[in-house]
Amino acid sequence: MKNKTPAYGGQAVIEGVMFAGKNIYVTAIRRKDDSIEFFRVPRKEHPLFNKLKKIPFVRGCVAIIEASANGSEHLNFSAERYDVDPKDDEVELAKKENESSKLTLIFGVAVIGVLSFLFGKFVFTLIPAITASFLLPIFPGRIEQNLIEGLIKLVLLLSYIYFISMTPLIKRVFQYHGAEHKVINAYENGLPLTVENVQSQSRLHYRCGSSFILFTVIVGVFVYMFVPYEQLWERLLYRILLIPVVLGISYEVLQFTNKLRHIPVLKYLGYPGLWLQLLTTKEPTDKQVEVSISSFQEMLKKDEELERKKQEMST
Repeated sequence: MKNKTPAYGGQAVIEGVMFAGKNIYVTAIRRKDDSIEFFRVPRKEHPLFNKLKKIPFVRGCVAIIEASANGSEHLNFSAERYDVDPKDDEVELAKKENESSKLTLIFGVAVIGVLSFLFGKFVFTLIPAITASFLLPIFPGRIEQNLIEGLIKLVLLLSYIYFISMTPLIKRVFQYHGAEHKVINAYENGLPLTVENVQSQSRLHYRCGSSFILFTVIVGVFVYMFVPYEQLWERLLYRILLIPVVLGISYEVLQFTNKLRHIPVLKYLGYPGLWLQLLTTKEPTDKQVEVSISSFQEMLKKDEELERKKQEMST
């Protein structure tokens, strides 16, 4: 990296952005009256998780579990506050929405993460394997089967993302996703966080979860080559059992490509993930960038306050 700055990350939520600091998670969302509302959750320390996150190839699965658990709370907040009249600050008001509105919000929350663990890693793992097995008479070799399976998985993934990105709600979520990346890029490049500076930055970033998803497809092709099978049920069982292995290796690949992103030639190793982000991010509006900046600055401020308190308590 050009500057030794903390590797902050975040995620888009409905009408807003969440950023994760060392000590706190902060979400900022845009309300109907054009105001910005914050949701702050102190980061809880898990001794076991902290130990596991130091172990290569294990830390990837731990990071995914932790991010999913923490992210869901902020997604629920944004869903509950979405389209609620600002004059009434009771979150319970959202529960009075009709059933169709609830379903719309639930669907939106599920799609924001692009692919949930169960749907993404089971369905997107099993369907390509089953489909590829039907092509055994044409592609009988294990290497051929793995390549065909990977290609089917890639087509399925790209098609899924493309079609959901065409819905108005998800398109706006993807715009906030782009705003999140732009803010992080501006911060890492040492620029003042103004709308103009942030908008000048790329909406793509090497550490993005979208890149991680693509790397699981690529890594899976190579991992499966080392696992022999005779029957279809064996193939499917091994695919499921190897999910943690594929996730762990993919996480390390993601971290590796991020470290190389400023090195000529080697930076291209991360390009496949960046290409996928052309689908999972959209160019944000200035108002969406304002929300992202507000979230990030609030996170930095609260993170610093909590860090000072921790230092005072330790002395």
